[in-house]
Amino acid sequence: MNPTDTNTLIQETIASIRPIDGAAMKKASERMDGLLKPPGSLGRLEEIGIRLAGIQGNHQPKAKEKLSLVFAASHGVAEEGVSMTPSSVDGIMVRAIAAGKAGINVLARRAGAEVRVIDVGVSEPYEEPENVVVQRVRRGTANFLKETAMTEHEAAQALVVGITTAKNAIQETGAKIVGIGEMGIGNTTAAAALTSVFTDSDPALVTGAGTGLPEDALRRKIRVVRDSLALHQPNPENPLGVLSAVGGLEIAAMAGAMLAAASEGALVVVDGFISGSAALCAAAFAPMIRERMVLSHLSVEPGHKAMAAALELRPLVNLGFRLGEGTGSAAVMPLIEDAAALLTEMGTLEEELVAFAPPEHPSKQETQTK
Repeated sequence: MNPTDTNTLIQETIASIRPIDGAAMKKASERMDGLLKPPGSLGRLEEIGIRLAGIQGNHQPKAKEKLSLVFAASHGVAEEGVSMTPSSVDGIMVRAIAAGKAGINVLARRAGAEVRVIDVGVSEPYEEPENVVVQRVRRGTANFLKETAMTEHEAAQALVVGITTAKNAIQETGAKIVGIGEMGIGNTTAAAALTSVFTDSDPALVTGAGTGLPEDALRRKIRVVRDSLALHQPNPENPLGVLSAVGGLEIAAMAGAMLAAASEGALVVVDGFISGSAALCAAAFAPMIRERMVLSHLSVEPGHKAMAAALELRPLVNLGFRLGEGTGSAAVMPLIEDAAALLTEMGTLEEELVAFAPPEHPSKQETQTK
């Protein structure tokens, strides 16, 4: 796809994201307050159900069809020793997810969500299973400590991979709930750089140990983020430029998938730290998208709190997750389905008063007849 067509598709997707339906939310809120329970007694579930109603434009929303999209790519910055795991693991994990053996597969099966894995830029060749969607823009990013991670056109291409694969998957499955996850060794470094830019935070405050770096390696990782930002001076008002400078192919694709899911009327379930950095990018392109997001959990990565504050989203759970892959999103999908079920399956006090109203006393009926 040439640059003009790529940019046109991105802009069309952004333009198609509409405000959520306030009338549907009002009707859902009124029904929620009238259910057979004290108002507000089911806490965040009520909030989620009402949010779903606004997103779907229906006061009795649906949440049965669920989808988990996992985008994979490699990172050139990994050569700086910012991860305990080699980039060769990227291809191994893509194969494991495709075979249904990874953590995301287990949790998605429990949630009733279909998993699709998309290779946007895994660097080392691997035997590609038939069910992997291969949309490789390039084989990994460059080391952004020395040069930009990718060109702006490549960043735009990765966004389009996310947009097209998400739209196709949503239209094929009818998914109303879409979790966005990733696989990419070194991507917590890119996520820290993006978070620092979009939240205007010191790299030392938003850069964490990732898969378990020792203290000396963590200090090196912070220096890599700080020096990379000093080199490129990315402007948060130009999200494509930020992605190009210090982003990742899978992070760009995730941002595109979030934009597409929002444009298709699905709830975007943000996963952990890397998914959150993609959410920051998506919100920089289309601030309205935040209304169509929920934050699944609070990662142990220190930058996740700053990210959540910038997105104005509260995590649904705090389970100490730091795996990625979309596992946090899959873990909360049953809660989201529960929230929708309250509005569709629970009875209201008004309905029950009518159903169980005692018959009028015979003598009263006779008096009225006379």
